[in-house]
Amino acid sequence: MEQTELIEKPWFRSWPEEIPKTLEYPDDYPIYEFLKEAAELSPDNVATVFFDKKMKYGELWEKVLRLANSLHKLGVKKGDRIGIYLPNCPQFVIAFFAINRLGAMIVPFNTQYVDHELEYQINDSGARVIICVDIVYKRVRRLRDRKIVDLDHIIVTSLRDEMTFSKRWLGTLFGKVPLSRRIQSDDLSFKNLVNEGNPKAVPDVQIDPKEDLALIQYTGGTTGVSKGAMLSHYNIVSNQLQLTSVMYPPVVQGEECFICALPLFHIFALNCIMLAAINAASPMVLITDPLAGRPMLQDLLETLYKYKPTFFHAVPSIYVGLLFHKDIKDYDLTSIRACLSGAAPLPEQVMYNFEELTGANVVEGYGLTETSPVTHVNPLVPGLKRPGSVGLPIADTDVKIFDPKEGGQDTELQQGEEGEIGMKGPQVMKGYWKKPEETANTFNSDGYFLTGDIGYIDEDGFFFITGRKKNMIDVSGLKVYPREVEEELIEHPAVQEVAVIGAPHPVRGETVMAFVVLQDDETASEEELIEFCKGRIARYKIPRHVQFIDELPKSAIGKVLHRELRDEIWRKAGRKKSIDG
Repeated sequence: MEQTELIEKPWFRSWPEEIPKTLEYPDDYPIYEFLKEAAELSPDNVATVFFDKKMKYGELWEKVLRLANSLHKLGVKKGDRIGIYLPNCPQFVIAFFAINRLGAMIVPFNTQYVDHELEYQINDSGARVIICVDIVYKRVRRLRDRKIVDLDHIIVTSLRDEMTFSKRWLGTLFGKVPLSRRIQSDDLSFKNLVNEGNPKAVPDVQIDPKEDLALIQYTGGTTGVSKGAMLSHYNIVSNQLQLTSVMYPPVVQGEECFICALPLFHIFALNCIMLAAINAASPMVLITDPLAGRPMLQDLLETLYKYKPTFFHAVPSIYVGLLFHKDIKDYDLTSIRACLSGAAPLPEQVMYNFEELTGANVVEGYGLTETSPVTHVNPLVPGLKRPGSVGLPIADTDVKIFDPKEGGQDTELQQGEEGEIGMKGPQVMKGYWKKPEETANTFNSDGYFLTGDIGYIDEDGFFFITGRKKNMIDVSGLKVYPREVEEELIEHPAVQEVAVIGAPHPVRGETVMAFVVLQDDETASEEELIEFCKGRIARYKIPRHVQFIDELPKSAIGKVLHRELRDEIWRKAGRKKSIDG
């Protein structure tokens, strides 16, 4: 975008002088160059920490090249799709960059997937090779043996392979680390492929970063059949540079420390944590299960205390969980400088409480799988963020609000009006894998990617998300956005988490219903919470029903699954509401 065009945007004025509004993006820089540069310039810097075992950048890059050579000998070539079915571990990082180095496409699979979910994405992507952890090996093998999927090779690794001896021994003794599973003779050992590969015999592959895909990143699948967002090398690299440019104080090469408590198979952790750490030639502490320990999150809390991270990007549920840990005040977490929260709305009180605890600047951002993922961030420069907002568009990202009505996707609304968010930028995907019709429907005639999220721009250019286009609750023709109601209910002192949906109503069509998780040792009644909302929001937005539950259903990234709650309520009513959300 031209600088003169940017100056006209309302958010241009709100970014401080320290933050660039436009950047130069290399069109000859594949993703693996981040790691190659870190290994060449800082080979002795720690790259990964996994159950206290450290791997340096020089060693990591050599393992990448060794695996790349072995994959090449197996026939993997540019344009092939290779599945990664791994939790957070060094093998994920090695596999990611080895596949990337060969010009093949990475297809990350959610480790929580069951048979039919995995089957769909393997077949849809056309992946012919899968790299998996031994814990899920039987599932992959079963699908292939039953000829449900067509795989040339299954490559198996164990988390034990990258642990220290003491961690393996103690973990096995106390049942925290499972024993390695035996693999069948016609399948391959990840460890052996790395050991046997020749790092000096990796073929040169010509990659066009703007055209060649690096990643087929599937959407969560919580809205029905998941779609594969086609992300190029240029998309990912551009977004990494955009994200780095908004960090404040600026990232210091070799002197940062990132905690990766979010799953690497999700684009948030992949770009905002893994690639950010590598771009900074700094350590990344890999957490396989952030909820592990007694009480819950104990292991994560001890890791934060031990490794003194400077960046701790997470989702609201993790921040909430840490704040409610009974011993949280006994741990010094003041090394943390900045926290970027995404994937779900961040309650203001959670933000303030975590800042008070750590001294860090905690800000909310916004993005989607289809945008690599970041498009908006609140300024990290002290005193400039706007609580409740997802922030300002980052460098070279143009955003407009469009009429959400049927056929209104080309009609831009005025500043302050509520509508569907559409955007352009170097981080926006090329389209959906093998879905040309859905791709066409997702972009308007001017090439703006239509997000499906509803929001508005305030007078200073800050963006506010009010709901999903297809997740609106229709109360007698009046529109209610769940987030607006949720933000009011979360203010009640007894409420820890809340999700709002539209429940069927014989007269109004729908009525507002809230699912509430109460804080430990707190009580509240349905009547009390309904009364609490009165005078705070319009009467038609006030919940008519409140159901108390122990835990909200969430995706692997921590996003509340409104659809599961909604589907169950509509099923019980003998009706069905087929919508996104």
